Amino acid sequence: MAEEEEKTKSVQIHNWAELTQLCLVNIISHLSIEDRWRGAMFVCKSWLQACKDPNLNSVIDLEAQFIQSVAESSSTRYWNREFESKIDSMVRSVVIWSDGSLNFVRVRHCSDRSIALIAERSLNLQVLSIQRCPHVTDETMSKIASGCPLLRELDISFCYQISHKSLALIGQHCPNLRILRRNLMTQVNPSQQEPFVPREYVDTCPQDGDSEAAAIGKFMPQLVQLELQFSKLTNKGLALISEGCINLEHLDIFGCTNVTSLDIANASSNMKQLKTLKKPHLCLESQTEWYGHWQLYDDRFQTDFFRI
Repeated sequence: MAEEEEKTKSVQIHNWAELTQLCLVNIISHLSIEDRWRGAMFVCKSWLQACKDPNLNSVIDLEAQFIQSVAESSSTRYWNREFESKIDSMVRSVVIWSDGSLNFVRVRHCSDRSIALIAERSLNLQVLSIQRCPHVTDETMSKIASGCPLLRELDISFCYQISHKSLALIGQHCPNLRILRRNLMTQVNPSQQEPFVPREYVDTCPQDGDSEAAAIGKFMPQLVQLELQFSKLTNKGLALISEGCINLEHLDIFGCTNVTSLDIANASSNMKQLKTLKKPHLCLESQTEWYGHWQLYDDRFQTDFFRI
């Protein structure tokens, strides 16, 4: 009896080793991306080959892992080149293995090295989220604009080497774009948003909010959701967005202290489809207090340095 059980176990083990590629892909598809990269790929050669199947590499989403790490205050290494290189290598592998099927990318701390390959080989890309990428530039984003015409969602928040030039090109070449997130960090106390961010990087925060707003208003009339937290845009930029993006349903301008309640009221009148509007709110940074009654203040209290 014991001998028969031993034979059965042996056969079961043998069968696992001899699973077809199709079966392996089906099994591995139920694993998280973390389990795949830290476990399944190291089981044996056949499992590694299964992990490279294009059907398993049409999506790369690391956002949950990054959020968890930030919550655990373990993100100090994220801003160095060594970590960036690791993310680039991972993204480049997925791009190659996807064999053109990649349509969803949500990562952080990558560089031009991986984004350029996405632009070259991912014609079907629809979602690109690359928050906190200090070494992604306009040059590479121009390649995304021409190489990924099906793009419908773009998040370039906290990417300070990307300018209004990229926004204009994306708008011209990606007619399906519906969601744009271009959030910045507050320069007064950025650690409240994300710990361990290098101060020298915070100081490179784009100051041309109206130029970016002009590009959005002119070249992205199809947008339904727009996030511009802590942008430096003024009344002029907000007006251009309201005139060009009349289909907006969701607008987030939290922290945009260069616009007033009157500016927002005038802009809102053009956007008839608007459902949600996140207003700037008044921030008294010296007291580290946030007040939600932003709309109670008017132009009488404004200065060139800080406009409510």
